[in-house]
Amino acid sequence: MAHGAALNGLGHSHNHRRTELTGDRRPPSRNDRSGQGRASGRPGARRTSGKPGSGRPKGPTAPSPDLPKRDGDRIAKLLARAGLASRREIERMIADGRVAIDGKVLDTPATVLTSLKGVTVDGKPVAAAEQARLFRFHKPQGLLTAERDPAGRPTIYTALRNALPANAPRLMPVGRLDLNTEGLLLMTNDGELKRALELPSTGIPRTYRARTFGDITQAQLEDLMDGIEIDGVRYGQIDANMERRTGRNQWIEMTLTEGKNREVRRVLEHLGLKVSRLLRLAYGPFALGDLPRGQAAEVPQKDVERLRKGLKAESSS
Repeated sequence: MAHGAALNGLGHSHNHRRTELTGDRRPPSRNDRSGQGRASGRPGARRTSGKPGSGRPKGPTAPSPDLPKRDGDRIAKLLARAGLASRREIERMIADGRVAIDGKVLDTPATVLTSLKGVTVDGKPVAAAEQARLFRFHKPQGLLTAERDPAGRPTIYTALRNALPANAPRLMPVGRLDLNTEGLLLMTNDGELKRALELPSTGIPRTYRARTFGDITQAQLEDLMDGIEIDGVRYGQIDANMERRTGRNQWIEMTLTEGKNREVRRVLEHLGLKVSRLLRLAYGPFALGDLPRGQAAEVPQKDVERLRKGLKAESSS
């Protein structure tokens, strides 16, 4: 299946142009998005990297038909699906001796189960997985993307207490936004969905808008389509465009698919720019739109199911 094909029906009902998963694994170029509300009169079409080996990575090898079918799933996957935490966090919990089955402390995350019956975490029974739910949250500046902070600083959960409906499940953030970054943060109760949306191999585009100060040209931004290496860290293709400029101040919009730690800020600072404000406008097919700061809105269930099916089809293709 072409990458993201099953997600093409997920549109935005908000005042922001549609951001979709593209047929290849790079951010969409301006030519691809000519009908999506871009301002005209910008420099010509982008050049692509043309580097060997830059095409789509190979998918997972299909299991041998001679191997017996495994009954059930690994416990870390089941607990993540139940919204307890991410797989990595669950593996740490198992290593810390916090997970038990029928009273016996588990010592390996490789345990395969058909259900969570008899499983406890910190002595408390684990409830069966709920239906996957997804929320858009407009994260304000000054909030940590964390459940708690040893220094006592406010976190996203401080704002979410008043932003979510009374029946909202325990939610985990999809990716992170820095303390001083604002904008769209997706929240879900499904650890598997969270992981799939975060993986760089999924190639889901994230769109940001940065207010910057300094000297930069559109040609320099064009070069980011070839990727860039900073202090030994390689960043993949970035679709960057000058939105508007006043003197040495400008707004720059950037779409990327890797989402490495502080990627947007590091790239712009490497180009000699000072970032004074950074907002995430979209994550995959979901846009911030006109969602008020500090508020949350649930994604319709039909869109969540379509998203999950698309991700599942992509991972098996």
